[in-house]
Amino acid sequence: MSAAGRLTGVGLGPGDPDLLTVKAVRALEAAPVVSYFAKRGRRGVARAIADRWLPAGVEELPLHYPVTVEIPFDHPDYVAALSGFYADAAEALARHLAAGRDVALLCEGDPLFYGSFMHLYVRLRERFSCAIVPGITGMSGCWTAAGEPMTWGDDVLTVVPGTLAAGPLRARLASADAAVVMKLGRNLPKVRAALAEAGLLERAVYVERGTMAAEVVMPLTEKRDDEAPYFSVVLVPGRGRRP
Repeated sequence: MSAAGRLTGVGLGPGDPDLLTVKAVRALEAAPVVSYFAKRGRRGVARAIADRWLPAGVEELPLHYPVTVEIPFDHPDYVAALSGFYADAAEALARHLAAGRDVALLCEGDPLFYGSFMHLYVRLRERFSCAIVPGITGMSGCWTAAGEPMTWGDDVLTVVPGTLAAGPLRARLASADAAVVMKLGRNLPKVRAALAEAGLLERAVYVERGTMAAEVVMPLTEKRDDEAPYFSVVLVPGRGRRP
């Protein structure tokens, strides 16, 4: 290890600030530098979740995405932009770490579950000491908000990103006992069609901003529009073996 500074990925949970773990709060209180991802011109959800837990005077290092939904995620320009962004962000953190300053990188949900933290972690873990504080996943917060038991007995839970192409998405859902579809956004119409083709539409529950102040929970069949924010999921509860 080349420096005394430690990078800590801090899982903040699904959105409710009260759902941080004691370990997460202690990590935030102890770090001299707090970093977080955000869309340019915004604070970002992670920063808002952590607001009440950050000590006065902590140094902040926002990492602003160069693009979000302006370019399709599989377009070469998107891949190039994000690759360069993650490389630059890793070096921004490395400068603090090399100077001996610990950095807490804020992560919505759990740091190792579809998180941007992972892109910096794999770039830095061979150079610096790293730690991870797990967090309650967004999907766990959403099925709790919905009050839906998700897996019974031998049910197998399938987690699917809505960014999959229609065919693979439909196939994954058709074979699922229970499912969580993440990364909705503009993919909601495709997800709705795949669920219908898989015979799961009537079981599907739409959850938007689960555990947050603007939480929305409803059967997917009652959602009439095709608008869905990034922090939304579709749940398909299982119906497996029960005593």
